[in-house]
Amino acid sequence: MVVTLLGPLAGLLWAKIVPTVEYVVIQGEPLFADPEGQGPVGMDGRFALIVMLAGIGCGGLAYLAGGRGNDIPLVLGLAVGGIAAAVIAWKTGHQIGLAAYEDAVRTAKDGATVKGVAELRATGIVTFWPILAVGTYGALELFVKRLPAGDRGKAAAGEPEEVGRGELDLQATAPGGDVDRREP
Repeated sequence: MVVTLLGPLAGLLWAKIVPTVEYVVIQGEPLFADPEGQGPVGMDGRFALIVMLAGIGCGGLAYLAGGRGNDIPLVLGLAVGGIAAAVIAWKTGHQIGLAAYEDAVRTAKDGATVKGVAELRATGIVTFWPILAVGTYGALELFVKRLPAGDRGKAAAGEPEEVGRGELDLQATAPGGDVDRREP
């Protein structure tokens, strides 16, 4: 669930880089001043970019930190933690400046413009983080040769480098000894 802890940080980043969107207050209700402008789409797009990068990063780091035998807990952690982190990022980013925005809307006269806060309209974007995290982990698992758990790259029993010339030694070695007496 370490992934979930990244949610508030992603939300703060989103609130910081979100484009400014202006609203026109009509009868106490805020309406987009430019509903077809780039601002509303830009909010969703920047949130999508943040959660996509976070998902890819989390998947890669989980792959590097993981080992054989703990794949299922890692994938479940990426999926559950990723969705929780994305929802927390959405809610955190939306809360930044929300009180001031609501106060400005409440006190504004008809026709006045107010600057909005980060608002996610395409809520399906929250699934990008877990999908890309699990997908990255799976792609790395599929295409990158990982060492078995406990293997730090040194030759051991049953590996071609132990005997030499690419031969595979299938005999178990007694501690501190060489069974076939070929090594010094």
